[in-house]
Amino acid sequence: MTETAQQATHEVEIDNSNRNTTPKTDVFVDYISSNWAEREAETPALIPAAPFAARRREALSALFPGERLVIEAGPMKQRSNDTFYQYRAHSAFAHLTGWGSESEPGAVLVLDPVEDGHQATLYFRERAGRDSDEFYANPEIGEFWIGARPSLGQVAQALGVRTAHIDEFAAGDADRTLADDELSCAASELRLVKDEFELAEMQAAVDATAAGFADVLGALPAASAHARGERIVEGVFNQRARLDGNTVGYETIAASGPHACTLHWIRNDGPVLEGDLLLLDAGVELDSLYTADITRTVPVSGTFSEVQRRVYEAVLEAADAAFAIVRPGIRFRDVHAEAMKVIERRTREWGFLPEEDGTAYYRRYMVHGTSHHLGLDVHDCAQARREMYMDGVIEPGMVFTIEPGLYFHSDDLTVPAEYRGIGVRIEDDVVVTEDGCVNLSAGIPRSADAVEAWVQGARTV
Repeated sequence: MTETAQQATHEVEIDNSNRNTTPKTDVFVDYISSNWAEREAETPALIPAAPFAARRREALSALFPGERLVIEAGPMKQRSNDTFYQYRAHSAFAHLTGWGSESEPGAVLVLDPVEDGHQATLYFRERAGRDSDEFYANPEIGEFWIGARPSLGQVAQALGVRTAHIDEFAAGDADRTLADDELSCAASELRLVKDEFELAEMQAAVDATAAGFADVLGALPAASAHARGERIVEGVFNQRARLDGNTVGYETIAASGPHACTLHWIRNDGPVLEGDLLLLDAGVELDSLYTADITRTVPVSGTFSEVQRRVYEAVLEAADAAFAIVRPGIRFRDVHAEAMKVIERRTREWGFLPEEDGTAYYRRYMVHGTSHHLGLDVHDCAQARREMYMDGVIEPGMVFTIEPGLYFHSDDLTVPAEYRGIGVRIEDDVVVTEDGCVNLSAGIPRSADAVEAWVQGARTV
């Protein structure tokens, strides 16, 4: 026996008992429900992602013959009391529907088994008519509160998929949901190799990110003049993300001086001082929800010190060594290993490491990995099996980062004083081709000389 789901659009039920309430007398309801112009019958065109999403659904269908698959977009996440974070659908849902930043909270994609595969149906709560009190009295989903929502027909037309009201969704018959490890893994592995649409989106995300980096360089004087200059850096980049995309793909890391040694520095509350390095790790997420992930480390003054340049060029050498081996047929883990050869050699040459005894002492100065897959998630395909990811064979169409670094903390007594407080990371996004790879972010300056000229040019504008 099936159960009709009351699919939540929000993570928690909101208590509105202490808020002003809209009158509900018959007279007022008649008044607020009348004298509205007819809605234009919009017939949206099929979105570019739709045919690609249909092929992805077919691929998933082939893996689970005869099973009912349920992929939920998820509810809005609570921030505090009755406020919620900006909504973002689950990446597997976005991948299999093509529905990006405009997707509706609480939507559910269901693949019902049929004789020759699966029938896809997208369930969601369509907009309420103006004869309902929902459109003005419901602060979670009412049109007065959050704006107009799409109709079933409009979404069906745009996505090329059958739609139905969420009240028709029967939850009890699901064979697999994303809580099922096998389905979650399969949905993740479908994203390891990007299709033509995805590759174009990745390049567009990188291009928007490059514009954001240029904006930041232009704002360096303002950042240097403020006690919380890192927040200026963060704000300038985030503005670009909202102008050219949906938002940032992850919390921006604007780490100046010794903060650059903290790998996920997102407090961004420190100064941006002349003579220091600024490590900016940021990415624009497009309305399709595909995101870039770029890092550049720049001298705030426009000129590296001798030691800063030495560290920077070692990191660049490690990145270039990793780039050089990327081609179909190698193992994903080989990319990291190649970069780490340079990190070990340079730190040993500088006299930082104990005598060799088989211990990877150099990992003290770079504890993270060199690469991760990239796409709808900044760390994409994370539920994939290890034999398909870390131990997997690289294929054309894969997109991942190359991001070695060196980090010498201010209190690290294993390195000379002039190195302490220096953190450098260089991160690019690459797509694997038939015979190598293409650096999607090659247009963002990388060499020490080019970075200096880039900063100096921006400061003089």
